[in-house]
Amino acid sequence: MAFPLPRGLTPSEIEFLAEMEMVTVVPRQRLEGLELLGGPTDKLVPPQRASLPLWLALLLKRQRRVNIVPPYWLQPESLQLILQFETETREYADAFSPPPRLPGQRRSGRREYSPSSSPPLQPSRTGPLYTLDGQRYYPTPPFLPQNTALTHSDASMPNREVALPYHWLEVGHMLLDAASDDLPEPDQVRRLLKDLREVRMAKMRKGIEVLDTAAAAGGGVALTGVGAMEIGEMRGFVAGVVDGLRKIGASREQARREQMAEEGPGMGYQGTQDEDTSMDL
Repeated sequence: MAFPLPRGLTPSEIEFLAEMEMVTVVPRQRLEGLELLGGPTDKLVPPQRASLPLWLALLLKRQRRVNIVPPYWLQPESLQLILQFETETREYADAFSPPPRLPGQRRSGRREYSPSSSPPLQPSRTGPLYTLDGQRYYPTPPFLPQNTALTHSDASMPNREVALPYHWLEVGHMLLDAASDDLPEPDQVRRLLKDLREVRMAKMRKGIEVLDTAAAAGGGVALTGVGAMEIGEMRGFVAGVVDGLRKIGASREQARREQMAEEGPGMGYQGTQDEDTSMDL
């Protein structure tokens, strides 16, 4: 007998979606573009940089045809900056660092990073796109350039912005596994990713502890900035907690109704008697 699949996406399915993220490569040999379902790829002409889907970049990396340029957020300095923000900022003691701005999302104001304020968000370079029939739409992860490397002009900006993308955990682990020689200080990057994951998972568990109070007040737990793999890993546990809270709430409601019934018609059915008297009149 086959066991039913868990609710939501499995970790392997989340990694499959993350493989569609665009990354920057430096080709080592000339290759023609490919016609893919998502559109044609760039021609690879050494030493010019090009953007390729992550799955294709990993395939060419294993064949030693390209080198992968790590995104700016995967640099040790950027990860250390985000980790410092996650652990030392009072405003976000129970929240997560803000995600990159989506295309069309306005900037609330000029913000520069400091340990007592939120880190600046990564600038968005993608505007609205149009379908074949002329309808405008905005792409979302993994169809956003959140994991491509910055250009030389962007890297020289004094106030460049840092943020973890939606598929940060999957992209980071896949690049460490297949292209660790292209990453600066891969051991430190691996350690920082592990620390970030532990800190953010602790925040998610802490948010679940107050889920009962938040549900009773008609609210919820904010998950802004949480990555895809983090949601996938906690989905089963959170769903179990919510089901348990729902059963507890149902039993409390049933006990309250039984108590009202035991108190007699004068308490439990007083409103109904008043309505019947008014109807008779």
